[in-house]
This record gives sequence, C-alpha cells and structure tokens, in this order.
Amino acid sequence: MKSLLSRRQSLRRLAAGATSVMAMPLLAPLAARAQGAKTVRIVVSFPPGGSTDLLARRIGEKLAAAWNQPVIVENRAGAGGTVGADFVAKSAPDGTTLLMGVTGSNAIAQALYPKLPYDVIKDFSPVSMVVSAPLVVTVNPTVKASTLAEFVALAKAKPGAISYGSAGNGTSMHLTGEMFKQATKTSMVHIPYRGSAGMLTDLMGGQIDATFGDLLVVMPQLEAGKLRPLAVTSRQRHPLLPHVPTVAESGYPGFEALSWQGLFAPAATPPELVEKISSDVNKAIKAPDIQDYFASRGFLVEGTTPAAFRRFLDAEVKKWSAIVKSSGAKAD
Repeated sequence: MKSLLSRRQSLRRLAAGATSVMAMPLLAPLAARAQGAKTVRIVVSFPPGGSTDLLARRIGEKLAAAWNQPVIVENRAGAGGTVGADFVAKSAPDGTTLLMGVTGSNAIAQALYPKLPYDVIKDFSPVSMVVSAPLVVTVNPTVKASTLAEFVALAKAKPGAISYGSAGNGTSMHLTGEMFKQATKTSMVHIPYRGSAGMLTDLMGGQIDATFGDLLVVMPQLEAGKLRPLAVTSRQRHPLLPHVPTVAESGYPGFEALSWQGLFAPAATPPELVEKISSDVNKAIKAPDIQDYFASRGFLVEGTTPAAFRRFLDAEVKKWSAIVKSSGAKAD
C-alpha cells in the first residue's frame, strides 16, 4: 500500500511539473531562459528616428532586461503605417512579434483604406495603450484670433476663406480638422502636405492660416512665438501648455482627438500571454526614467489593461470611421 501511495504521489508531482512547464510560455513569456532564447521583435511601421521608433526602443530596453532575452525594433515603413501592421497581423501568435501601433494604422485605417489587408479589431490582441498626446489648434500670428471662439467666429464670417494644413490626406491632423469643422459648423479649406515640415514652413510664412498639429511637431514653434496656440484637443489641459484651454472647455463638450501609440500582438495570441506582456509593459513605462523621458517630449504616459485598451479602440474606430465617411476623406 505504501508503495502504491508513493507511486501516486510521484505521478501527481510529475503531472504538476508537466502542467507548470506547459504553462511557462503563457505565464512567464519571454523570461529568463537559456542562451538561444528567441528574439522578440517590436515592429515599428515608420522609419528609424521618429517618436514611435524612439518609444519602442526605450520600452524594448526595459523588456529585454525584465525578460533576460533580446528585444529588438524592426522598422517596416510604408502606406501610412499599414505595412508593418499587416506584417504583425499575419505573424505567429507566440508573443515574439509585437506591433507599436498608432492612431492611423490601428484605428483610422479601417475606414480610410477600402482594401485594407487586415482588420484593426479582429486581427490584433491589444496589449496596452502606451502614450498619448493631444493635437493643438494652432494659427499663424497674423490671424486675427487670440481665442478659439474668435477663430470660430472668423471662420463663420468668411466661409471657405480660412485654410488649414495637415501632414497628408487621412492623417489624424486632417481628420481632426474635419471633426472640428463638424463640431463648430464652420467651412475651412484643407491643404494636405507630404509630411509636417512643408506644412509648418507655409504656416509660419502665412501661406496657410492654421493647423491641427501634433504637439511634438508644433511645440518648438509655439515656444519661439512663431505660432499661436488656441486650444488642445485632449479632454484635459496639457502640462506643457497649462494656459491653453481644451476645445471641450471652449464650448464644444465631448470633443476629443488624440494621437496615441500602443502595443499589439497578433489576434490568436493566448490571453494569458497577452496579460503577462501587458503587465510587464506597464511596469516598464512606469519607471521614472521612462516617465521623465516622454513627459519632457509632450507625451502622456498611459498604461492600460488589454480589456481597457480594447474598449478604447472600439470607440476610436467608431469615431474615426464616422469622420472619414462624413468628410469623404481619401488616403494619399
């Protein structure tokens, strides 16, 4: 009898050990393993050096240390960020290929591209919203408006006379302008550019009147007094522009438009693995050096659960799809 009990206990221990080994890839993904552990890739859908690339690299450094294995950034630029997103959507759902997605590739693209090769909701497992930043309603100083109310009044007094520039058709800058036109019932002319550099040059030169600019893009010109901020598009005022009101508090309750970046895994990634990666990412972005680095650049460091990020994405896709449809916006 004693030997039979011992045998049963041994079998239980073996079964428990087997369960633990099987669960290891799910409950402790990408963690301390022997030399030769698989490299984790964070795909960035833009060229090296931009804000998304820098964000991914800083987070990758933290995750590599936490997981004791290589974490690299792989740049796959093209088609407004959709090339890299499509690559990740079709990658193995094992936690070793992740996407640093953005508003355009993982929300706006669903309505903007009629033949998008992936579904922004069905083909990804949201891991965590990482950072966000508002856009800034910005005008050339010669525009006779010092407040948002004065700017709206000016646009209503001269329908079609006010122009606003963006980094291109279908960008968040463009569509935020369209959202603003609908909210304020104004008529303004959209001037698309190939990127922000040319748009900023023309805005400072007075060739165009306004922009709904990314905070990082317009901040140097605002600090230099070359452009004038009228409002930010987040629900709360921004720490770097504490005296600039929000669009919502300026008479348009509920108005919100954010430029955000978040981490995604392929859709079939096991939920336990997604939760673990999310937890580790959120720990990484709460590190003081990460907080300070991105706060100084105008980002609001977020950090969410997968479920909260999913709810946010559902609302974003619905919002931007309605704007694309009503405005008739087309991608460049």
